[in-house]
Amino acid sequence: MMHCPACGHELTEAANFCPHCGASLAKLSGDTTRVIPPVVEEFQFDDLDAADAAAIEALPQGSALLLVLKGTQAGARYLIDSDVITAGRHPRCDIFLDDITVSRHHARFTRRDGQVWLTDENSLNGTYVNRTLIDGEVALRRGDEVQIGKFRMVFFAGQD
Repeated sequence: MMHCPACGHELTEAANFCPHCGASLAKLSGDTTRVIPPVVEEFQFDDLDAADAAAIEALPQGSALLLVLKGTQAGARYLIDSDVITAGRHPRCDIFLDDITVSRHHARFTRRDGQVWLTDENSLNGTYVNRTLIDGEVALRRGDEVQIGKFRMVFFAGQD
């Protein structure tokens, strides 16, 4: 019998997630299934409306903004103004993305050395930057497209 590495709960062999705490068991089972393809539409800066453009220009140095382009929360904005911001389907995540294509604890944004870094948290569907599945930590640049599940977002960092 296997046990959850996060909480110690007994698991069945077919489990992909702990039924007690929701932790991903992909590392234990070797499951690397990816079922959500990256979105292939190109983002154009000209597509921004005046309110979004003003919000981006008003960003203070050291902060960043994720603008949701696609998904059930299209038009939403998420400010990255802490050293660590979590994204996922769990209600306690800083960026709550309520869709079954998003893992409970899907990704993590980390501010360090004047940059924002994105890390996939061993999610089932993966995390994409500029339509490329990331493996490990990736430094984000202004205008990068981030896809988490069905949510497509554009990253903007505050300018000097």
